[in-house]
Amino acid sequence: MAAVAGLGATVGALGRYGMTRLVQSYHGNRWPLATLLINWLGCLLLGFLTGWQATNLTAILLGTGVLGGFTTYSTFSHEVVMLADQRRYGAMTLYLLLSVVGGLILAAGGSWLGWLFR
Repeated sequence: MAAVAGLGATVGALGRYGMTRLVQSYHGNRWPLATLLINWLGCLLLGFLTGWQATNLTAILLGTGVLGGFTTYSTFSHEVVMLADQRRYGAMTLYLLLSVVGGLILAAGGSWLGWLFR
């Protein structure tokens, strides 16, 4: 099972890198939009897997592996600290609220969608 999770994590990390580059090519990197969108998508999809009641193998491959490699709490935390270091407190607060509240809403919505597809 560790190899399954590792394979998924590789795919997820490559997806995160690609999406980060894509978003930054259009938006730049002054505000952490790429990480926000990546983590929102991860919340939605993990919620879907939960509501769908994926099999153990699917949950390990997609949930732990792909989405674990795709989403990033450490980058989110680093970006919050960087915004604080730059004294951009409004941007920092907005980023925190959008990340946490938006992530919870999307996880709940994804769970509901997964339940519908069950």
